[in-house]
Amino acid sequence: TPLVSFSLRYLYKMSLAVSLRRALMALLSGAIFILTVLYWNQGASKAQVYNEALERPHSRQDTSAFPIPVEKSWTYKCENDRCIRMSHHGKSAKRVSFISCSMTCGDINIWPHPTHKFLLSSQTLSFSVEDVQLKVDTAHREVRKQLQLAFDWFLKDLRQVQRLDYAGSVSEPAVSESSSSKSRRRVQSDSEPAATLFGTTFGVKQAGDLASVQVKISVHKTGDVIFSLDNDESYQLTSNVDRHRLQVEIIANSYFGARHGLSTLQQLIWFDDEDRLLHTYANSKVKDAPKFRYRGLMLDTSRHFFSVESIKRTIVAMGLAKLNRFHWHLTDAQSFPYISRFYPEMAEHGAYSESETYTEQDVREVAEFARIYGVQVIPEIDAPAHAGNGWDWGPKRGLGELSLCINQQPWSFYCGEPPCGQLNPKNNHTYLILQRLYEELLQQTGTTDLFHLGGDEVNLDCWAQYFNDTDLRGLWCDFMLQAMARLKLANNGVAPKHVVVWSSALTNTKCLPNSQFTVQVWGGSTWQENYDLLDNGYNVIFSHVDAWYLDCGFGSWRATGEAACAPYRTWQNVYKHRPWERMRLDKKRKKQVLGAEACLWTEQVDENQLDNRLWPRTAAFAERLWADPSDDHDMDIVPADVFRRISLFRNRLVELGIKAEALFPKYCAQNPGECI
Repeated sequence: TPLVSFSLRYLYKMSLAVSLRRALMALLSGAIFILTVLYWNQGASKAQVYNEALERPHSRQDTSAFPIPVEKSWTYKCENDRCIRMSHHGKSAKRVSFISCSMTCGDINIWPHPTHKFLLSSQTLSFSVEDVQLKVDTAHREVRKQLQLAFDWFLKDLRQVQRLDYAGSVSEPAVSESSSSKSRRRVQSDSEPAATLFGTTFGVKQAGDLASVQVKISVHKTGDVIFSLDNDESYQLTSNVDRHRLQVEIIANSYFGARHGLSTLQQLIWFDDEDRLLHTYANSKVKDAPKFRYRGLMLDTSRHFFSVESIKRTIVAMGLAKLNRFHWHLTDAQSFPYISRFYPEMAEHGAYSESETYTEQDVREVAEFARIYGVQVIPEIDAPAHAGNGWDWGPKRGLGELSLCINQQPWSFYCGEPPCGQLNPKNNHTYLILQRLYEELLQQTGTTDLFHLGGDEVNLDCWAQYFNDTDLRGLWCDFMLQAMARLKLANNGVAPKHVVVWSSALTNTKCLPNSQFTVQVWGGSTWQENYDLLDNGYNVIFSHVDAWYLDCGFGSWRATGEAACAPYRTWQNVYKHRPWERMRLDKKRKKQVLGAEACLWTEQVDENQLDNRLWPRTAAFAERLWADPSDDHDMDIVPADVFRRISLFRNRLVELGIKAEALFPKYCAQNPGECI
């Protein structure tokens, strides 16, 4: 009937309207979601961003934001091996980021500079860290294990560079059996870029030029993962592309060379903020090896305490710069932060607080972490001088006076800086305690051919109060030889090949056999002791106060006395220092130079200044020891290319969360060569 027909048409229209409304609501919801994602990813337009920035009140910087901002306003062009900055406002052409220009313009941008051959193609290709896989070619089980650990951390660093996981702090990767499968797992982060979030939501991965990047690491010659000054640290790296697949091969004679190859590979990869992908070269070849065997950094953790995390952060930077020895000046007269298994009284009486201490597990954790980055941990319990707080409990235990002159006044009579304290050389319990401490530290840091006994700045006036009828210089010699004998007992009856002591007026007495002792020379580079020690047949490690003491130049920390070294050692001072050339050493004496070590004493440094006090000056030191480039320039003049490369390396450190010191105004960084 007409009425029924009308009712059916009405119901049909109503249902159609409801369906349309539902469809429109679904479309609207989807559009809102997509727009929200795009807003997260892209933000507002450039004009809106600048207008909002002007209207916004000043606020504290978001500490979870990535430390290097995107610079959408500028594009770069390579002219005469130099990147030229140009405005990109309103242009439709593809923007070239500063890093992509820098990596394809001029000399190879690796720090330290390779010592042998290198060749890079002009073509670059994009990919994501998820495309990277590992293949290990070695018959040595321990080498395989260490390489897998190193590759896990390599991927972690790349994820941070690609800005996938950045949130102010980075958790450690779990140890896995398969690094390649681990690299394929997604870890969702609140701070992950929206483009990646969008791709994850819809099951679509952001596409790059490469479908995969396979890193093959081959180590056949030795399965040794024990640190030695005889380690072969050379490596070769090649890469070739075949049908959207990049094949990277690192060939080395040892794990340590392979680890340096990974550090180089990391510097051949960069993040381009235009397409939000990693980039690298289509073809590359690098052949490299260090000039010096010992390339160290010393950190004093007695005058101020430094957390395990800050030490590990320092080691990450060391690995990238190819430094290989972390000299941990663990104790001094100011504090004894190490909790000994045999003698916990030392930390009880010597630590600043219960929370400012290192356990056996802490030391072991730092040593194992450092091995992943190709860095050996060398702990030092300074003796006989610089041993006060922490050594004053002997009489209560019936062990007699373990240390003398503890906190004695006036301090300037009995030590170089307060508080005083010097071990008792005629108490056998003192030597037994040292033996047990050496034993613990060797167990935690592993077998080694090098150990540091301290031995510096002995104050003979302190001892003279107790042993005025004794040859005090001979007493120091006897103490060091006794300490050496105890070290041998602690090391299962084997004396380390290189037993290191600090230089002093006493090291020139020739009482320590030059076949066993190496001298770390901390005095001025023009001092006569440099020549005398070499003439007396000692191997040396240079740590010249006038070039490689990174704590100098910050003024006196006392009302009276010098209490400081000056002036400030700029990165150019650090880089230009070549004592082996200045001293005009012949081949024989140059072989006695095992290497060098930059030192950071911490009277005026705590964890808040650690990164910028060390970096990038320590990187300048690292290139001097790895490549030792020839230098015909006068005084502190450094070639423009060195400025360009160290500036970029400094940015790489900042990408990894290391708060490295700025080298010059950012304008100069954006306009390479213009300011120098």
